[in-house]
Amino acid sequence: MGFLRKALISVAVLGAWAGVGSALFVLVTPGEERVQAMLKEMPGQDLRSREEAARTKQLVMAALQEAAATQENVTWRKNWLSGGGGGNAGAARSA
Repeated sequence: MGFLRKALISVAVLGAWAGVGSALFVLVTPGEERVQAMLKEMPGQDLRSREEAARTKQLVMAALQEAAATQENVTWRKNWLSGGGGGNAGAARSA
C-alpha cells in the first residue's frame, strides 16, 4: 500500500511540474506577429544579402569544381578570381 501511495504522489508531483513547465513555455513564447517581425529583422532576408550569398556560393562551387579537375594545389592560390598559378608563382606575379 505504501508503494502505491508513493507512486501516485510521484506521478502527481511530476504532472504538476510538467504543467508548470508547459504554462511557463506558453507565457514565454512569442506570438505569431512577433515571430514574423523577428524573421523580417534577421540578417540575410533582404535581396542584396541573398544575391551576395548566391554569388559567394557560386564562387565556392567554381573553386571546388576547378580543384577537382586539376592537380594544382589550389590552397596556395593568391588570386581566387583568376585561374591557375599556385605556390610561389602567384606571389611572384603579384609582387
